[in-house]
Amino acid sequence: MVSPVENPDRLSSVLAADGLKLAVETVHPAGTPTLLFAHGFGQTRGAWTATVAALAAQGCRCVSFDQRGHGDSGRNRDGGYHIEQFADDLVRVARAQPQPPVLVGASMGGLLGLATAAEASPPPYRALVLVDITPRWEAEGVARIVTFMKAYPDGFSDLAEAAERIAEYLPQRRERKSGEQLRPLLREGADGRLRWHWDPMLLDMVRESERHQPRLLAAAANIDVPVLLLSGGRSDVVSRATVEEFLQVAPAVQHVELPHATHMVAGDANDAFTGEIARFVQSLDQPVARRAAGNP
Repeated sequence: MVSPVENPDRLSSVLAADGLKLAVETVHPAGTPTLLFAHGFGQTRGAWTATVAALAAQGCRCVSFDQRGHGDSGRNRDGGYHIEQFADDLVRVARAQPQPPVLVGASMGGLLGLATAAEASPPPYRALVLVDITPRWEAEGVARIVTFMKAYPDGFSDLAEAAERIAEYLPQRRERKSGEQLRPLLREGADGRLRWHWDPMLLDMVRESERHQPRLLAAAANIDVPVLLLSGGRSDVVSRATVEEFLQVAPAVQHVELPHATHMVAGDANDAFTGEIARFVQSLDQPVARRAAGNP
């Protein structure tokens, strides 16, 4: 049986408004500042493993969680998922921390962070790191992701087959995921097949995602905490046009492009990605003006 649980001694939970349990993992609980990691659509907290380990080793308190319908967190009983549920969940996890965290949000996690940073009072985060996401995005890139997510409804016969399919989807990666790396991403069904860790009903949310873009642009204009945008130079979800629009609406946002990364920034260029987060976090305590976007 493939188990999605890793590091059970680090696990806790936060209750959502509807009573659903959100699986939360804390590394270096005595550290400071607190960094809260919110993964993208179809991912789990496991997407941050290498970054969390590196930043915890530098003294940060690192908290990651599985969003509802993903990983070890509960699934909606009625099968329907709504963006407001995810937004409220994120704020609840942030408010459960000993101090407002720096939120690191990838894709969907970043959009939720952007919206709630501008709309919640008081702001639930000290600062934001948005990972390859802007208030408006490229529809073709999202469609490619969703196509892959829909591609294997019957799952995989074993971990090797799953690794092969992922390698085809991410040809830029030099190394394939090992069996141990894949275990948290899959669940074994009663038929012995391995299927993704997320609820297939989540895919219905994609249909309504673009209607939230005006709200997100308004949030960007009203953001009142430091923001770093980390984009992938080879991303098909974020483009030069969507980045420029974001920076026009929110000119105080710092932007760093990692030229060799795709939308999967943390996995494609983890050392550079982690280094940029560390520099940004350190800059929050500096009394001098923050560094110009893209400069060391």
